[in-house]
Amino acid sequence: MKSVNIHEAKTNLSKLVADAARGESFVIAKAGKPLVKVVALDAPSSGEKRRVGFLSGQLKVPDDFDRMGDEQIGRLFGTAP
Repeated sequence: MKSVNIHEAKTNLSKLVADAARGESFVIAKAGKPLVKVVALDAPSSGEKRRVGFLSGQLKVPDDFDRMGDEQIGRLFGTAP
């Protein structure tokens, strides 16, 4: 995570806020000591990454999914009856 001093944060506030809104959080430090962490409002909690399940309930996997295309694949590789 990027750390910036207060002077740099004041000078580049617009860019830093835009970066944070895109998910690139940063720490503002004073004399090398971290003071605050800036994150986007809709950012996941610390350590939480919300990826799995984001399409939950929106897709349906057919029951024969693992057998789909067996016939065509068998013909391509000469193993079809």
